[in-house]
Amino acid sequence: MIKFNGINHLAMATGDMDRTIRFWRDLLGMRLVAGLGQPGYRHYFFEISENDLIAFFEWPGVETVPKKDHGQPVTGPYIFDHVSFGVETEEDLWALKDKFSAAGFQVSDVIDHGFIHSIYAFDPNGIPIEFSHNVEGIDVRKNPQMADSTPTAKAQEGPEPNFDKWPRVERPTPQKERMVYPGAGSELFHGIKKAG
Repeated sequence: MIKFNGINHLAMATGDMDRTIRFWRDLLGMRLVAGLGQPGYRHYFFEISENDLIAFFEWPGVETVPKKDHGQPVTGPYIFDHVSFGVETEEDLWALKDKFSAAGFQVSDVIDHGFIHSIYAFDPNGIPIEFSHNVEGIDVRKNPQMADSTPTAKAQEGPEPNFDKWPRVERPTPQKERMVYPGAGSELFHGIKKAG
């Protein structure tokens, strides 16, 4: 079975990388660990945790999005509502709330969702962000909970994956056919790979 180890990176967009760096690195304290780019675009990565990154593309003409409250229903084409970052302690949650207020950013009250306590804000690009702390003694990863009064049929099958619902791999890619091609950043870490 495939073992996931977190979010390698979330990829967002900005029209102002310097403002984005000020917020994510200098206000939130996420280290800027990689920067790729050339004329016309940049792609910078910030460290959320030892396994997780958030990245931003900077493209000319990107505008901040209008603010939409987290979880507010919408209609029509839509793909992203908000992202929540976990914090180690309840004190961290309050410290973030105070930092946002001191920096002039709008931030919600601390909200109790039963298994997490959260605050809500927006980054300078208009990206809706949440910060959450797990309620002590409640771990939905170890003890999943379904509190939906009318869960979908598939949800009623339980929390464990049902791999037999998809076709099995009949022919895994053989070692000799596994090729990794150079992409943006390969020149930074491996030198420019030439076909040959």
